[in-house]
Amino acid sequence: MTEALIAALFVFVLASFAGFEVINKVPPTLHTPLMSGSNAISGIAVIGALLVSGPKGSNLSVILGLIAVILATINVVGGFLVTDRMLQMFKKKEVKA
Repeated sequence: MTEALIAALFVFVLASFAGFEVINKVPPTLHTPLMSGSNAISGIAVIGALLVSGPKGSNLSVILGLIAVILATINVVGGFLVTDRMLQMFKKKEVKA
């Protein structure tokens, strides 16, 4: 393994632990705004995937770019569905007379 790969893995592991700790400390009332923020980040991932899949350097890059676009889009749509469901929980229920 090269030094760059070991350094990248080290940063990835540290970021994973830090992210896990930060997410566990979020109170339930902030989950919806946090989900909205992650949807925005996922939207940026869709744009990045489109940019990667655009140039036809090789068939492999186009296929991997298409897979990245599909997975990022699923992530965005799922995030919005979860956010919508969470917001529905805060609406007052109508009482029928």
